[in-house]
Amino acid sequence: MSDQNPGAPGPGEPDPEREEPIIRDKRRIDPETGKVREPSEHDLSHEELVDVGPAAEEGPVLSDDDLDVLSGQTTSDALAAERLADLQRVTAEYANYRKRTEANREVERERAVSEAVKGLIPVLDDLERAEKHGDLTEGSAFATIAAKLRTNVERLGLTPYGEKGEPFDPQIHEAIFQQPTPDVTVDTVADVVETGYRLGSTTVRVAKVVVAVPA
Repeated sequence: MSDQNPGAPGPGEPDPEREEPIIRDKRRIDPETGKVREPSEHDLSHEELVDVGPAAEEGPVLSDDDLDVLSGQTTSDALAAERLADLQRVTAEYANYRKRTEANREVERERAVSEAVKGLIPVLDDLERAEKHGDLTEGSAFATIAAKLRTNVERLGLTPYGEKGEPFDPQIHEAIFQQPTPDVTVDTVADVVETGYRLGSTTVRVAKVVVAVPA
């Protein structure tokens, strides 16, 4: 008596209960035509597909522009021009960023130095008054110290401004007195009561002046 299953297929006959896997080429670029393939609904829904193309994580990811070039919709020259334009835009943005950063750095430096030299301005006022009274005689120890102090603050960028005879500017001058004068046709600085000081583009202290106005 044979133990063979009467329902089993004989030698060389296919097994109807065993389903062979369906092998489909899932590569997006057709190797023969070089064009991009559009996936069908059957390709997306079938659960037994065997991918014969390279896995996505194993190769470079192509952008839409790259696919357009491969499909012939865009030329390589046009893509190169677009990439060059992107590079030029990024380069310009970086250059503008560096300019803004350097400008902000200079403003912060001026602000820090101006705060430091503000304490020296009263000393400079005393030296100016002493000079007007003839106390800074040339060659004296007092005059030598005054010259060294003025040189050091100038090295920091602090410069005085405000002179007799210059046009009055309310943006940089503070008028403490107006003096009608027939000899002038425009508002003019008649006398400087307190010297003004600048540090680069920053006004550390405005000049206080007497203004001669047309009579």
